[in-house]
Amino acid sequence: MLDILQTIIAFIVAIGILVAVHEWGHFWVARRCGVKVLRFSIGFGPTLWSRTDKLGTEYVIAAIPLGGYVKMLDERVEEVSATDLPFAFNQQVVWKKIAIIAAGPLVNFIFAVFALYVMFLIGVPTSKAMLGEVVPDSIVSQSSITSHATITGVGERQTRNWEEVNLELMSYIGQDAIAITWQPEGQQFIKTTNLDIKEWKFDPDKTSAVSSLGFSVYRPDIILVLAQVVKNSAAEQIGLQVGDKILQFDGTTMQNWEQIVGYVTERPKQPIVIKVERDGQILALNGLIGEKTDKGITRGYMGFLPTLEAWPEGVLFDYQYGVVDGVAKALDKTWRLMTVSVGMLGKLITGDISVKNLSGPIAIAQGAGMSASSGLVYFLGFLALISVNLGIINLLPLPVLDGGHLLYYFIELVSGRPVPESVQEVGFKIGGVILLLLMSIAIVNDITRL
Repeated sequence: MLDILQTIIAFIVAIGILVAVHEWGHFWVARRCGVKVLRFSIGFGPTLWSRTDKLGTEYVIAAIPLGGYVKMLDERVEEVSATDLPFAFNQQVVWKKIAIIAAGPLVNFIFAVFALYVMFLIGVPTSKAMLGEVVPDSIVSQSSITSHATITGVGERQTRNWEEVNLELMSYIGQDAIAITWQPEGQQFIKTTNLDIKEWKFDPDKTSAVSSLGFSVYRPDIILVLAQVVKNSAAEQIGLQVGDKILQFDGTTMQNWEQIVGYVTERPKQPIVIKVERDGQILALNGLIGEKTDKGITRGYMGFLPTLEAWPEGVLFDYQYGVVDGVAKALDKTWRLMTVSVGMLGKLITGDISVKNLSGPIAIAQGAGMSASSGLVYFLGFLALISVNLGIINLLPLPVLDGGHLLYYFIELVSGRPVPESVQEVGFKIGGVILLLLMSIAIVNDITRL
């Protein structure tokens, strides 16, 4: 229940920030262009809070946090007095209209740069892209790339961690080959290997780009010695202590951590006899396995964690930049997120990516909850990613989006006269149907993933 509440709060905070940023872009430029703004609303529906400034703009926080809007004075919407006519949006020259509409997506991109800049200033704990064992019968296994190698580049771009590797790999969906730069374990030189990906099958709902190719992420070996026992857990009630070495469950020798997890999860609330080694002595401890319910499924739960072997020297590091270098890195990362996102939209149109991979508000909420629970730097990275995508989606040439309005205004700029309102209305209806269809597909996809 607490996890669900945290996810909801994180989602509301994330959407609230991103919508406020987007709409503030429209609002700020509208004010600078001399347009009267009647309302600046975060959310839709019943008003929860509002105030009006000295210029007559009403600021509103509404009950449904799934969007927002800036309402400007406009003859096409309501009657405008002769005194206010110069301040109406529809009376502005076309370049002002373009500036006002484009400001929303532009500020989304600027916010992404800011969020990433702060993230890099704080520093992101991460690890180099070091492989575990190469997955047998995979695309990687058909190459010369060896286990425990470190991936240092994909294509023409350098990569410092698995997140960057995964992002770059996704940009190659639908192509025939990828150039992978890698460093063999214990060596100072690097190699470049071309992976043949003509047979690459990638389903983002089931796996990552990294694992679908046969890369495995290195993890230190797990030692069956307890590193943590959760207070008031089933493990503590049974009598387990930090430093205990797990030997047997109900007479069955435990060979690895996966075996322990499987044994426990299948037996909620069942009695168990655990044999451990403690200070050179063998002890048999009796008690009940606990339980934990997630998404309506109840599984066994003990409340202990094992010891991990030490990471190889230099694999773990803080992904951090200084005040000056951070700006360049944030700009580069934002640009890369933009280009990859646009590329993914193109692959959606060409069929290289299925519409089944579209995600909606439920997936965004889950991402917000997971990133928020991981810490501020991860939440900032999530906000940057969603802000970039929000900006790009709004620039699509669908008449109900900012991109559709911009399309009309650019036609007006070139032709010297506005697009007829009757044509615009038809475009709005068609765009609305397309957007509703895409949103419906995304929500259905979200539900099927639950």
